[in-house]
Amino acid sequence: MTDVQLYTKLNYLRPSLKSEVYDFIDFLLAKQNIEKKQNKPEFGCAKGRFKMSEDFDAPLDDLKEYMY
Repeated sequence: MTDVQLYTKLNYLRPSLKSEVYDFIDFLLAKQNIEKKQNKPEFGCAKGRFKMSEDFDAPLDDLKEYMY
């Protein structure tokens, strides 16, 4: 849809409906700005925040009876 087509259809609306369209456009613009502001985390941004213990892969003592 081109701007001219949109403007032509808008001219056929009653003033009360034009007001609703105006409010809806404001809503869409605000929504667009919110989507732009949401930053995606960069790869590796949590590097150094977590530390795994040396025995992470070692079998747990509580599960010895279930192991072969």
